[in-house]
Amino acid sequence: MHISVMPEEALSLLNVRSDGTYLDATAGLGGHTKLIAERLTTGLVIANDRDPSSLEMARQNTAELSGRIQFLHGPFDRLRAGLDALEVSKVDGLLADLGVSRYQLTSPERGFSFMADAPLDMRMDRTTGMTAADLVNHTDEKTLADLIYQYGEERRSRNVARAIVRARPIRSTQHLADVVLRAVHRTGRIHPATKTFMALRMAVNDEPGQLDSLLKIGPELLASGGRMVVISFMSFDDRKVKERFKELAKSGEVTVLTKHPLQPQDEEIARNPASRSAKLRALEKN
Repeated sequence: MHISVMPEEALSLLNVRSDGTYLDATAGLGGHTKLIAERLTTGLVIANDRDPSSLEMARQNTAELSGRIQFLHGPFDRLRAGLDALEVSKVDGLLADLGVSRYQLTSPERGFSFMADAPLDMRMDRTTGMTAADLVNHTDEKTLADLIYQYGEERRSRNVARAIVRARPIRSTQHLADVVLRAVHRTGRIHPATKTFMALRMAVNDEPGQLDSLLKIGPELLASGGRMVVISFMSFDDRKVKERFKELAKSGEVTVLTKHPLQPQDEEIARNPASRSAKLRALEKN
């Protein structure tokens, strides 16, 4: 079952008006989109996602509210072009939940996880771009080590990269997980390959570059008084959001509404453990 993260906090800070125009930049399976649409009368919510499979499920999950929703497919750096195509110049609120959906992680054919043996894909949009198999089998050792260290915060990245290069060709998710396990060994509850898989997913989908695009384009898309709410799950992402919001506030363009990031309440974490690392930040366009 799909559970939206921090729904009450997100919608409260979005300050949804019944006649407003809103952008759910990471619609996923449609959880937040549906909650926004339920508060609209003459308004509109644009549900965007780069994963066409997720968008199709979001469409099904919000079918009863279809008159208030328009769907958009693409990464963050194409948001402006997407809105132009819909003849929307500004939005009253923008929400971005940067988490990977449970559906993606638990669908073996997507290759995000080593819980089942599957092709090493990891693309959010399987219609374009390189796969994780392309990355691990054709990237030089130093670049691979740097990538795993920077994105996965894996201190043993050089050992991992060396083992990957020696074991090529890497054939599947389980093969890669076994190679990493032999290279660094298990020291706690978390599987040693977890950080490497996260780093590869971020690289395959250019998540850092796409987040930079969102943080640049997002405030420009807001109407005066419009709000932007970002929910991040990794310190890497939260730092970027925090610094960009601070920079925009310093220039006088926005007011930051969250002096410190909001985090899920204990009841939500008990109900949805995946929410435990969430941090929510929000701003308002001056």
